[in-house]
Amino acid sequence: MTTASDHYDRLLAEHYTWMLGGDLAALASEQARSLDGWGIRPGPAGTRAVDLGCGPGPQSLALAELGFSPVLAVDASRALLDELSRHAPDAVRPLHADIRGVLPEHTHPGSLGAVVCMGDTLTHLPRAQDVTELIGDAAVGLAEGGRLVLAHRDLTAPLTGEARFLPVRATRDRIMTCFLEYGEETVTVHDLVHTRTGDTWQLRTGSYPKLRLGSAWVAAQCRAAGLRVTHDAPGPRGLHVIIAVKEAGPTAPRPRADP
Repeated sequence: MTTASDHYDRLLAEHYTWMLGGDLAALASEQARSLDGWGIRPGPAGTRAVDLGCGPGPQSLALAELGFSPVLAVDASRALLDELSRHAPDAVRPLHADIRGVLPEHTHPGSLGAVVCMGDTLTHLPRAQDVTELIGDAAVGLAEGGRLVLAHRDLTAPLTGEARFLPVRATRDRIMTCFLEYGEETVTVHDLVHTRTGDTWQLRTGSYPKLRLGSAWVAAQCRAAGLRVTHDAPGPRGLHVIIAVKEAGPTAPRPRADP
């Protein structure tokens, strides 16, 4: 099956900002208001931040707007990083990489004021163990008082019948719909994008798996990594938001799967 990264390269990257409304600056301002409201600001934990799965950068730009610098913006899509680069201030540093393992490779333990992984990026990882390891890496990278912000779509309760067909967005020359097909551990997302040139419509399709991650399970991974969960509630755009802070004391070692 196509991976999330391949699906973005083949289909979604060119439509991604349009899917979210089309105005990257407005999206960044919206994210800045949300992050500020959740208490995500530079402080004693420092100004360094990492945005895992940044896409075209609404969270990265928001973090920079709030005063974080540098902001390491990590994504596996070169097209989305190129889009971010056209808008990014000097504080934002795009990095083309797999988000798995990027924190220990590109940051120092105890050096980060904030780590964010939003926009449903967690569900794009291949295995639940990858989520556990990413949270563990974030816990090690955060300074005392630093915060981890996670936003994901909880797909554990399956939709049935026609409810599995989800309209994403429709404009004069573009229409996007997705269809969900539930498996035991993943949901296969089938995306259908119609685009019009003149009087001719063209259909492009693709599919990829998303992990079915329960919000309670994600919060439990944060606690197991030694973080204190301070916020655990539904958030904007149908995503569930979990915020966890690193307090003084030992952090659990990074959990790793057996080779």
